[in-house]
Amino acid sequence: MQLSTSAPVLVIGAGIMGAGIAQTAAQAGHPVFLFDMREGAAAAARDKLGSTLQGLVAKGKLAADAAEATLARITPVATLAEAASATLVVEAIVENLEAKRGLFRELEGLLPESAVLATNTSSISVTAIGNGLKHPGRLVGMHFFNPVPLMKLVEVVSGLATEPAVAEAIFALSQAWGKTPVHTRSTPGFIVNRIARPYYAEALQLLLEQAAEPAVLDACLRAAGFRMGPCELMDLIGHDTNFAVTNSVYDANFQDKRFVPSLVQREMVDGGLLGRKSGRGFYRYPAGAPALPAFEPAEPPDGRSIVLHGRGPVAERLQTAMAHRTVIVQRNSDWTGFEVDGAQLRLTDGRTATALGADVAVFDLPIQHEPGQPLAYALSARASAAWAAAAPQWLRAAGFHAQRIADAPGLVVARTVAMLINEASDAVLQGVCSGAGADAAMKLGVNYPAGPFEWLARWDAAAVVRLLDALDGHHRGERYRVSPGLLRRL
Repeated sequence: MQLSTSAPVLVIGAGIMGAGIAQTAAQAGHPVFLFDMREGAAAAARDKLGSTLQGLVAKGKLAADAAEATLARITPVATLAEAASATLVVEAIVENLEAKRGLFRELEGLLPESAVLATNTSSISVTAIGNGLKHPGRLVGMHFFNPVPLMKLVEVVSGLATEPAVAEAIFALSQAWGKTPVHTRSTPGFIVNRIARPYYAEALQLLLEQAAEPAVLDACLRAAGFRMGPCELMDLIGHDTNFAVTNSVYDANFQDKRFVPSLVQREMVDGGLLGRKSGRGFYRYPAGAPALPAFEPAEPPDGRSIVLHGRGPVAERLQTAMAHRTVIVQRNSDWTGFEVDGAQLRLTDGRTATALGADVAVFDLPIQHEPGQPLAYALSARASAAWAAAAPQWLRAAGFHAQRIADAPGLVVARTVAMLINEASDAVLQGVCSGAGADAAMKLGVNYPAGPFEWLARWDAAAVVRLLDALDGHHRGERYRVSPGLLRRL
């Protein structure tokens, strides 16, 4: 099966997603029918798109004739019967199973059997949508990301009945539209909405435990390369939307504790603190997140006996910071960091500082190595006043903007990235996607600085498992259980 770039396309739903899909299809050369149940909505969307295209022309990002041709290819229609010649339908209506089922049943009576039916659903089972159709094999998920014209990722979602040739045709068509498609099975959350859950969930758990302020969590994760921290991202998405998706994934996975919704977010939704759309979420808007205090470099504190432990980029950075000191180097240690006169500053392995000893501080995983980057650390509850003052000074001497948080296992970045790796490993184990597909989806769909398996390659599977086991032991629940798919990589 092949869908040509001149084939007529029917887009149903003239909201933000539907209008973006119509624009993308028209720019690729398709004649596009645009339909919406709301009277006048399709025509209004086309008019708004015309203004958007003219804005691109004014900025020199689109030729005037290309803008005119794109708009000319889009025809608003008042009834579905007017689009009976379409060979591809892309549905972008409300996220409601019965509404989608009813629509596709109606379309089966209007369109030829050769027409491909695609749904842009972000969370509903494609298998369930196809239940009751005469020809469910031609139904496939074509999940775009907002804003559609700019975002490259398309999740091509196959339900149990989807014919492989149909999925391949949509995959090839997505490429022709300038997108990067990835195949996925129709499982809860597909790829992105499933694997991304820990990015929000770990921040919410730390907030629930009063381990850190939102601005600190956001700053630490931005320093790891994420474009937005989890708290400001949830404010942007809207807490009502984010909470609804979490609940959907949780329920669809039979209340698996890995996806349990947060009491923190439920309280915010109940209180109308929805983020940017309501003027207040974790932050007040338009001000947004407050800036952290400016980074202040420091000289390494005095110490009679300094021992550097471990190997790798983090150990090398610490050694550079102590270049003017006499340092004993122990490369074969089972931990990374250093000790000064018996006190220890250790890279987190998931255990709390308190569990490791008295004069102990643990610091977070520095994925990036930019000078002055915020980095979380925690102190043992039994640490002396002298070590409590010296530990952040050592981190500042190494170029880190030390941010003290409560003694939470895995701190911020390490536990978040470990959980993203774990969830991706489970998705691959269950045949939801390939490892390469998971990496591509997370980088293109939510702008992660790397894919979960790219992080794993830079880290170490055994270290990730140890950290997750420590989290699991600390919380004594199912949330942090290690995926068998990750264990296979040991």
